[in-house]
Amino acid sequence: MAVVDSAFVGHVHALRLALTDPRFDACAVTGALAVRGGAHAARAALDEVAALEPGALGTGPYPDRLAAAVEGSGTAVQRPELGTLVAAVPVGEAERESAVAAVAAVDDEAVRLRTAVKSRDGFFTTFFISPYSRYIARWCARRGLTPNQVTTASLITALIAAGCAATGDRWGYVAAGVLLLVSFVLDCTDGQLARYSLQYSTMGAWLDATFDRAKEYSFYAGLALGAARDGDDVWALALGAMILMTCRHVVDFSFNEANHDATANTSPTAALSDRLDSVGWTVWVRRMIILPIGERWAMIAVLTALTTPRTVFYALLIGCAFGALYTTAGRVLRSLTRKATRTDRAARALADLADSGVLAWTGYPVPGKRPDRAAVWLAAAGAVLMAGGAATRDFGDPWLIGTAVAYATLSAAALARPLKGPLDWLIPPLFRFAEYVTVLALAAKSDVPGALPAAFGLVAAVAYHHYDTVYRIRGGSGAPPHWLVRTTGGHEGRVLLTVVLATVLARDAFPVALTATAVFVALVVLVESIRFWVSAGAPAVHDEGEPA
Repeated sequence: MAVVDSAFVGHVHALRLALTDPRFDACAVTGALAVRGGAHAARAALDEVAALEPGALGTGPYPDRLAAAVEGSGTAVQRPELGTLVAAVPVGEAERESAVAAVAAVDDEAVRLRTAVKSRDGFFTTFFISPYSRYIARWCARRGLTPNQVTTASLITALIAAGCAATGDRWGYVAAGVLLLVSFVLDCTDGQLARYSLQYSTMGAWLDATFDRAKEYSFYAGLALGAARDGDDVWALALGAMILMTCRHVVDFSFNEANHDATANTSPTAALSDRLDSVGWTVWVRRMIILPIGERWAMIAVLTALTTPRTVFYALLIGCAFGALYTTAGRVLRSLTRKATRTDRAARALADLADSGVLAWTGYPVPGKRPDRAAVWLAAAGAVLMAGGAATRDFGDPWLIGTAVAYATLSAAALARPLKGPLDWLIPPLFRFAEYVTVLALAAKSDVPGALPAAFGLVAAVAYHHYDTVYRIRGGSGAPPHWLVRTTGGHEGRVLLTVVLATVLARDAFPVALTATAVFVALVVLVESIRFWVSAGAPAVHDEGEPA
């Protein structure tokens, strides 16, 4: 429901921002107010204040008075940044003429196109993709295409690229490189189309959150299949690249969740970073050296077309390892030098990201309990013990079962208190590292055909579950239900299961067991994920800050 002052003067896009953005229950600009219909609290608040006498709401344009009263009742009212756009309710002819002149002086279509692009993006995306992809977004909007359709087209294009790479022929590699770049252009276009036309949706949030990873990891699999056709087994490198990227993203997610609502959140390291941001060229250098998605996909595309899959994976592993070390080191320094008080919500988010089966069965730490600064060291000890044991001991060594039990015990101890320590955000990535590396090491040591591809599928299914958890938390809907974590075993349960399978099964049966586990995990998490994201209760968010 919308209320617009009859004397409103402004840009059409200013009204569009106030009246048509589905992400907010209530939204307002000068002279206009909109609330979502149905049983939403904002609609009830509007009904209540609209029933009052207009004089009881103060003075000024009626929509502004309604917005202030709705906000005063405790309902959040979004007020979009208009920048150079005009939204006014002039009083008198002189003010009206001035407002009309201000509207004429600004091309709102140009503003709409400019704001369709993310304000913070990588160098390659900003200077080589966005200058024309925004016009593709407008072309799509004018033909009635939706962001979800463009997102799906991007996925299909990437899957075709992966199929071309899987041929193992030079023409296939060249076509794969070109198609991967086309897929990335479409990937940028879908978000720009959503911002241009304000078409945000629950399904769009799910697709946008998961398809990037599906595209990239499918391409890794295509490269590995293509290399195998040429007699070069690079499945271990492909799985290593996927593990490195996933752990790097979990570092991003965990750090942000731990600190975004912390109080007294300052540090000398952050101040130095802010000073460097004031020097323009350093901003771009620092964004490029961490190999964000635009630079990464461009590198993959070019190297795929010109070199071999092994070269692509070596470059990925080296570049992404440097980026991961750079960003993680900076965040550790910030955490150690800042004085921050972390909230119960942040501690709960980190516990959810841990994906612990023990927590799913026993419940979460009491919020009021003091944090244990030894938590991160317990998690690190368990991760090193587990990953190191899997990497150094022989396949099928029964001692690894004891190692897995010790890992589960140390993991449970690390999560016994609220995760509010300065470095507790490292705990989820440590668990991801231990689980994924264990699967990789055991598959490689089994030395049987099909083990590494099966391990790739298992890690991909588990990684999807972890990404899904992240975006649910970001949308304010909390982690997946406890039954899902219990059913999939939690990180420690899956580690123990993988170790037991490697110990009790014959080598030839191990790939079959890994494949069955991967299929089971994938089916369970996908069914629950789809159910959640297409439901009315899923958050209508379109991520504006996709990690590198």
